Amino acid sequence: MQFDPFQYPIFATNLISMTITQLKYVLAVAEHQNFTRAAEKSFVTQPTMSMQIQKLEEELDIKIFDRTKKPVELTEVGKKIVEQARNIVNEAERMQDVVDQEKGYIGGKFSLGIIPTVMPTLLPMFLKIFGRRYPRVQLKIEELNTSEILSQLHEGYLDAAIAATPLEDERIKERPLFYEPFVGYIPENHRLWEKKEIIPSDLDLQDILLLEDGHCFRDGIMNICKASKTDNTENFQLESGSFETLLKLADDGLGMTLLPYLHTLDLSEDRKKNLKYFETPSPAREISLIYSKSELKLQIITALHDTIASVIRGAIAFHDVKIISPTNQRKL
Repeated sequence: MQFDPFQYPIFATNLISMTITQLKYVLAVAEHQNFTRAAEKSFVTQPTMSMQIQKLEEELDIKIFDRTKKPVELTEVGKKIVEQARNIVNEAERMQDVVDQEKGYIGGKFSLGIIPTVMPTLLPMFLKIFGRRYPRVQLKIEELNTSEILSQLHEGYLDAAIAATPLEDERIKERPLFYEPFVGYIPENHRLWEKKEIIPSDLDLQDILLLEDGHCFRDGIMNICKASKTDNTENFQLESGSFETLLKLADDGLGMTLLPYLHTLDLSEDRKKNLKYFETPSPAREISLIYSKSELKLQIITALHDTIASVIRGAIAFHDVKIISPTNQRKL
């Protein structure tokens, strides 16, 4: 039986007296776990924020936060309140979305997450163009790994993100932007140097230099090797958080590595001599714009998608590719 709060006068009175601002303050404190920091991020004074949250707690006759803990923690009922507050705030923002779309307005604050293996190459390609086309959009861009992106999308801290897909998460939508092939970086002293083109079965995880754990590009490489049945991960030793470090290690004769295609465009001519492409269909990753199924700020999401897709079209001409999943769980 569905609960109807308006059958209960006391609860209904509390509900009516709440404000969206109070709920936003609750969400801010829940995110930052600190009243002062949350107030700074919300552009209000700390006493104002504390007073509004305390007023809400008194009206509901519960404690949302345990202020004795450092950092501040949600109470058990507070966790439920935050979940519902997020839904209410999202629905309130949806009304503004309806108005903006009706007016054809594309503007306002927009939080975008981008995975580290895409950020340095893709961002310079589209950011200035997007800024010129949509000057009223205030983009806040943050570099996050895939798990952080999914968490922040679900919690409403991000409006959208750029990540490798498919992610098989029923709570999000994925709009592919482009397909980026994997490219081998193989120095002269490596066993594969003489090959004009490489195939997945050439790869051996024992001599591939990998990004450190937590990067979906690393998982994609491991999935290529699983698909070619060379899944022996016991002896690989060298990992790094950046492609530049992997390139230096490869140049020093410590193995080979795989790079995303866009990253190869800015390599020096000397390093480009070490690039080896896969036979077609080339293993590739799908890069998508992902966002919540609530579709908040859809007009900005569409503007971003169209801008990036148009810019990238001239940089990647590969079509005959085999998509490699960024997740370890997906069967290839």
